[in-house]
Amino acid sequence: MGKIRQKIMIDTDCASDDAMAIAMALNDPAYEIQLISAVSGNVPVQQAAVNALTTIEYAGTYNVPVYMGAENMLLRKLEYAYETHGNDGMGDIGLAPKSLKVSEGNGVVKLLDALRGAEPGEIDIIALGPLTNLALAIRLEPETVKKAGRIVIMGTAGLGEGNVTPVAEFNIWQDAEAAKIVVDSGLQHIIFVGWDACLGECMLTPGEIQEIYESGELGKFVIDCNKHLLEMNRERFGDNYLDMADPSAVAAALYPECVEDCEKYYCEVDVSAGPSYGAVLVDVNNVTGKEPNVYICSKLYADKYKEYIYKTLKVK
Repeated sequence: MGKIRQKIMIDTDCASDDAMAIAMALNDPAYEIQLISAVSGNVPVQQAAVNALTTIEYAGTYNVPVYMGAENMLLRKLEYAYETHGNDGMGDIGLAPKSLKVSEGNGVVKLLDALRGAEPGEIDIIALGPLTNLALAIRLEPETVKKAGRIVIMGTAGLGEGNVTPVAEFNIWQDAEAAKIVVDSGLQHIIFVGWDACLGECMLTPGEIQEIYESGELGKFVIDCNKHLLEMNRERFGDNYLDMADPSAVAAALYPECVEDCEKYYCEVDVSAGPSYGAVLVDVNNVTGKEPNVYICSKLYADKYKEYIYKTLKVK
């Protein structure tokens, strides 16, 4: 009898770095994705769902139902990340699913249905986009969401600087009101993998990008769809580098051996109107004296992280 696989659900605004992350999760035999719920963020929710289906087909492992969740943020108007990922979120190179279709039903409802029918801790949640779907689930059925195991989120600036404002990271900034609901929920196992975790030595280098690209159809897909990000990064860094936020979150969730720095802090999400909107205040020195409420993962072991990328993307 084979080893029991840990069940996970992925919530995503699927664009190019989400695609790499989802492909990695699909190719990890220790885990089984129960469903994918799409949310607006990098692209509209309809496009995010289509991109997730395309990724499933290229991953070549098993099919996962993909549902559409929230189309709008709780209060704010969306600002899509077309300049980073392209108008379709996948580099504008004509990618589309060949046969898979979006499943009927609402992603938030389906997420709650899965948790309701599971044992406590049986299913982990990985969130790769704005937290609108998760916040709605918490507001609708807080006791049901408590049945989730770990909730691992790509979000916050970690212990560093923002990437969309000087202090805010994109996923939190898109819907800070939703992030506040999640952070203030009292859920015990919330882990934010900060933007800072994918930087520095954890960025994919030109040589590593070439190795992944040449490894096969899947490797070519995950690099090709990051075409816009590569072009942006040539201007930022002077060469082909990829700072892959969502893959770092999936690696931290599914291969915790790659996590170097993860501590529990008291955190608050700033929803005030002004330049600090979307910032997550991390009480590193416990100056508030308040009970820590979420984990912040701010650093990965670069060698172990990249080994996991290579393993799950089938790079020899």
